[in-house]
Amino acid sequence: MNRGAKRMHAIDRYKQGYRDIVSLAIPIIIGQLGGIVTGLADTLMVGWHSTEELAAASFVNNVTNAFIITGTGFSFGLTPLIGGELAQGRLRAIGRWLRNSLVANLTTALLIIGILVGVLLNIEHMGQPAELIPIIKPYFAVVMVSILFMMAANAFRQFVEAIADPKVSMWVLIIGNALNIIGNYILIYGKYGMPEMGLYGAGISTLVSRIIMLLLFIGVFMTKRRYAAYRLGFAASRCDAISWRRLNALGWPIGMQQGLEAGTFCFTAIMVGWLGSMSLAAHQIAITISTVSYTIFLGIGSAVAIRTGYFKGANDWVQVRRQTVAGIHIGLLTAAIVCLTLWLVQDEVSHLFTDSEQVIAIVVTLLPILILYQFFDGVQIILANALRGLADVKAIMWVSFVTNFLIAIPSGYLLGFTCGMGVAGIWLAYPIGFFFSDLLLGRRALRLMRGGK
Repeated sequence: MNRGAKRMHAIDRYKQGYRDIVSLAIPIIIGQLGGIVTGLADTLMVGWHSTEELAAASFVNNVTNAFIITGTGFSFGLTPLIGGELAQGRLRAIGRWLRNSLVANLTTALLIIGILVGVLLNIEHMGQPAELIPIIKPYFAVVMVSILFMMAANAFRQFVEAIADPKVSMWVLIIGNALNIIGNYILIYGKYGMPEMGLYGAGISTLVSRIIMLLLFIGVFMTKRRYAAYRLGFAASRCDAISWRRLNALGWPIGMQQGLEAGTFCFTAIMVGWLGSMSLAAHQIAITISTVSYTIFLGIGSAVAIRTGYFKGANDWVQVRRQTVAGIHIGLLTAAIVCLTLWLVQDEVSHLFTDSEQVIAIVVTLLPILILYQFFDGVQIILANALRGLADVKAIMWVSFVTNFLIAIPSGYLLGFTCGMGVAGIWLAYPIGFFFSDLLLGRRALRLMRGGK
């Protein structure tokens, strides 16, 4: 067999994996991109309303997102549990897991809110520009409250995605985020008789949209015919300590892994804030742009987690490996497309968010770094999610701790301040951390999948 024929044979082995992952990933990505579009709309509307509000939004969003992502990661612990039950045909057991997941998510949300209350009470001591504090506080408070409703909705979202019905979450997220954008327009600028509330109005809109999304998920779960067996399991079961502990044992390492990575962005946002409002506003624009590619990679990774979880439950390790490799192939292709797109539009994209030439000049220095790390970021997200589907959650938590808190954050401080590179030096910490994450996660995934245990 010649080299070309061997290559085609290798591709044939992964064709089913490509189809499985893409069919699951596309609705997940579309739904998540609805949230990104909302974030872009928030940044655009707030940025054009006030540069100070844009800087305040940067601080609040980066700090609260670290906890939101931790909570969302916690809810991911449901995926491998449902995958195993689905592979064995135990549908009522899935309803029981959903009930327990809902309780676990709500208790986690209350813990997160308690921590954020402490942050809110100490914002003045975090070295942020004094003129931003009166803008930061009310926005921070309302976004904090909205986390309770978001976490409840996350339980239903992980359920519908894990049973391979991601179109439900796609439509719920699209509707909720569309309403959020409309609410932003009305409340930020004071349209249709409403007062002009600026950044605080964006927070109110976020709160209302998250309540609506939760209600939509509940409505679908209670009425969709396909979910009848799951509803019976949900109604007949009780929240028990064993299931709650199992969800926490899986959820917290995943949440910590995601939170540690998000914490890197939180710490870098604080460090960028030490450089002034203009740098913080530029950082927010660049982070908003980067969130688009992150969301796409996360959608692919979520699909990989669903498939690896299912095949682990069926004890089919050949398919576990093939689904993981197929996911990496798709991620690398996606990264190449993202890099090319960013390279072509880098001179124009920052003008969409602000007319401040000082802010635009800083953004221009950050975009090449953003382009640099796409391949590293995509691969590490997919590898982490493959391991998540296998319930190998402690490994990804420790890799995240090492690569983010022991490598990335110190590198950002060293390059940004000790070496005098400013915000660009802080941003170089991202590709450094992602590179080492690829190495460690890849080693772990290869070892686990070869062993088949």
